Amino acid sequence: MVTPFLQESTAVSTRDLVHIALFTAIVAALGLVPPVPVPVIGVPITAQTMGVMLAGSVLGAKRGALSLLLFLALVAAGAPLLAGGRGGLGVFFGPSGGFLIGFPIAAGVIGWMVERWWSRLGFWTILAIHLLGGVVVLYAIGVPFVAAVTGLPLSAALVGSLWFVAGDIAKAAIAAYVAVTVRRTLPMVATASARRDRSS
Repeated sequence: MVTPFLQESTAVSTRDLVHIALFTAIVAALGLVPPVPVPVIGVPITAQTMGVMLAGSVLGAKRGALSLLLFLALVAAGAPLLAGGRGGLGVFFGPSGGFLIGFPIAAGVIGWMVERWWSRLGFWTILAIHLLGGVVVLYAIGVPFVAAVTGLPLSAALVGSLWFVAGDIAKAAIAAYVAVTVRRTLPMVATASARRDRSS
């Protein structure tokens, strides 16, 4: 027999679907910001990683990851939602492919950490979470993929990715400010402690 808690934790409600679709649209809208080409590795600097950070820190692990999976499904279907109007299956086999695949993983990691440290969250904590989940995790997936696709040595791909660092720190800070503001006014994350309370 499935308990009400398990039903609640596994089901996706209509409200969840609205939030998932909303953040899919936010990530897509951030693609309207013109990409900045990066030499050597062929991966542009875009604003969309900020949407990944926000999806995880505002929606939590499951819904944040689902919003990015929906975004990638639309891109794979040919929707030109990536920065520069790119879309289609081909983008997943180019230099940016690893970073794209890492989007839902990064959002899930960020959401997981936010859910567990909810009661202690402030700007600096969320900033650290964004840097860990939205930068370290994405680079860990994206940089080796760049090296494999382009034939560059891993060290060269990593050095080439240093062009992203300053912008990613700025995006993490902006996303942290927005997440803290949303947390205060309209909390959307179901924290681990709140779920335990409902199950008891």
